[in-house]
This record gives sequence, structure tokens and C-alpha cells, in this order.
Amino acid sequence: MTTPSLQDCFTYDRSLMPFREARRRLRAAATCRVGTETVALDHAVGRVLATPLTSSRDVPGFDNVAVDGWAFAMPEKGLNDTAGLEVQAGRAAAGHPFSGKVSPGQVLRVLTGARMPEGTDTVALQEEVALEDGRVRLPAALRRGANRRRRGEDVACGATILETGHILRPQDIGIAAELGEARIEVFKELKIAILSCGDEVHEPGSRLAEGGLFDANRPMLKSFLARLPVAVTDLGILPDDAATVRHTLAAAAGSHDLILASGGASQGDEDHIVRAIADRGSMHFWRIALKPGRPLGIGELDRALVIGLPGNPVAAMVCSLVLARPMILSLAGAAWKEPRAAMLPSAFSMKKHAGRREYVRGRLESGRLQRVARQGSGILTSLVEADGLIELDDDLTSVRPGDLLPFLSFEELGI
Repeated sequence: MTTPSLQDCFTYDRSLMPFREARRRLRAAATCRVGTETVALDHAVGRVLATPLTSSRDVPGFDNVAVDGWAFAMPEKGLNDTAGLEVQAGRAAAGHPFSGKVSPGQVLRVLTGARMPEGTDTVALQEEVALEDGRVRLPAALRRGANRRRRGEDVACGATILETGHILRPQDIGIAAELGEARIEVFKELKIAILSCGDEVHEPGSRLAEGGLFDANRPMLKSFLARLPVAVTDLGILPDDAATVRHTLAAAAGSHDLILASGGASQGDEDHIVRAIADRGSMHFWRIALKPGRPLGIGELDRALVIGLPGNPVAAMVCSLVLARPMILSLAGAAWKEPRAAMLPSAFSMKKHAGRREYVRGRLESGRLQRVARQGSGILTSLVEADGLIELDDDLTSVRPGDLLPFLSFEELGI
């Protein structure tokens, strides 16, 4: 089986592309574009693992005590002696093992984390014993091996803990440290250039000209990208000037893996991004059967891929979450990851067109899904008021209260 070229992946006719097909084509195009580097463990969280994390030692490295208490060798016939066992002098503590051997019929004081003393196989919890006249009476129900952690019970030497492509979390950093790793090999951060476009678009905090609007998309998308293993260059707001756009994009394409453009990437008179990319590369337009977010531009310029997002902020964000995010992660060396939906009952009703995927902004109310009232692709408050996206499949035509629907929480979507 041959791998499709990027041209094959991106080219599509003018008809509406099913959402599943758009996602399949993006996945086919999303091969890793970055090299690797070794970083200190302190700087590895959020990065993509470049080689499997394999243990070179057993964890724990020795049998050890799980609780504060008393260690002894369980008699063959169990604990039938009500007189208890004699206390042996000394103790074992974490980092301070007992140097002798515990004799049969005796117990030794032990603390959590200590190496199991020689001659013992069981530990009695200190709250469950009685100490009288130098002897310890033990609970009769105690089983051999109780409260003893075996060598390698967490991680066995040679075991693979994490695979290549895994995004490192705090708990992963912890296990790497437990294995003794001070540095770890990761993929380099994917270099992304981000921009908005249009004479009407203004920087927040600046003076707003009549007919203008503040740029919400770029700050929103930068914040979204901050949680991914990428390095972002902010190209700012490009004017509707062909020469400026052409020069800016040419410079960015030579030093970035991906250009993420918001607005100005359609086919209007002032959509100079399209022409600048087409002059030196290729730009394709997908009209996806998706609401919100039907128009999406996909292209190539020199070494960079280009994603042209819809200008409406809700559509731009939804496309980023369900299409751009898994593609970005794959370009950065991670495994392609579909968000996991929770099936929850609906508390609303609505009609829907067949043949189109819809993402409804919704919130959880007493374990049921409620639809945010205003759903327009320019109504940014619909994302603010929501807890996540309710996914309505292509073939669905109506929703009734009680219907089980897939719900993608914002946490699951990475924001």
C-alpha cells in the first residue's frame, strides 16, 4: 500500500466533504515534521516522548515495608500463640536497614519504606498489635506476606512504561525520575507561525476605527496552542496588502513547520494569503459538511503546511479543537488522538440537517446536556458559557430529551 502524497490528501472537488473524510485526509498528511533533542527532566512536561521509556531497574529495588509496625517470620502453623512474640533489639527504617537477622519467634520494629529485615516475611500494622512486657501480641487473622512490598512489583527491570509519541504528564515525569532518569529524549517543538489578516482587524487595547473589530481569534488560538508541544511565532495582524502578505508568508514558510492563519484565507478580492501561497506553493479549499466551520483552507508553502481557519471566532475554535489539534500533535511526533466522548442524556430538543456534522455548545446541568441558547458562529459567548461540545453525527436529524449524545468536554479537547 502506498502512502498518499500531500497533494492527494489536500485536493478535493467543490462539493461538501464529509467530516470523516476531512479528518481522514488530515491524518494521512500529518506525519512527524520535527527532529529530536534531549532535555532535562524538569523541562520535559508537555513534550512528546521520542524513544520508549524503558526501565533499567526494578521498582522498588528491594522488598520493603509498607507500614509502620513489626516485622517477623510467619510461623508454619500461623499465629496461634496468644503469648505473642519476643521483641528483638534494634529497628529498621527507610534508608537505615537492620544489619542483623531476625530470629524465629521474634519481632523487630520497622518503619515505612525500610528494607525488609533478613529472616522476616510479614509486617503487622502497629495499630493492630499489643505490646506487653517485651512481647508483641499479633492479630490472628494476619496473612503471610502482609504489608510487604515485593521487589519490582511496581516496575520490573526491562519493562516499557511509555511508548514513543506519548505526551509527558507530571505523573510520567515522576516515574522517569523514579527510574533514575535525569534527562529524556523528546521531539523538538513544532514551529508554528500564527497570524490574523484584514484592515478591519485591530489589536486589543488599540484605538478601534469605525467599522473595525478587535482581534479575538489570534489571542484565543495562541492560548490554545500554549498547551501543546509547539513554539509559536506571532506574526500579528497583516493588512490587506498583497506585497506585505507575500513577504511575511515567504519568510515564515522558510523557518516554520506550520502557518495558522485566521481570516483572509478564503477566495475574496482581499484574500491575499491565498494568492501568496498559490504563487509559490499550493492552496486547496475544503467545504466541509461541518457546523460551525464549513470553509477550511489547507495548503503548502515551501517547507510549511498552512491551515486557513474560518474568520468567525467560534468556527475558528471548533475547527482548531476537532481538526487542527490532532493534526498539530501528529506533526509534533505524538500519536493521532481522537477526543473521547462521554455519552450523556440530552435535556433539549432540536432539528438538524442530515449529512452534516454539528458541534453544539453545551453545558452539564444535573448530569444532563443542555444546549447553550445562542449558537451562531460569531457568538463567542456560546463558548464561554459552555462546558464542552455536543457532537451530532452526520446522519442525525433530530434530538429529543433523554437521547444519549456524545459530549466532548473542553478538558478532553485540551482547553
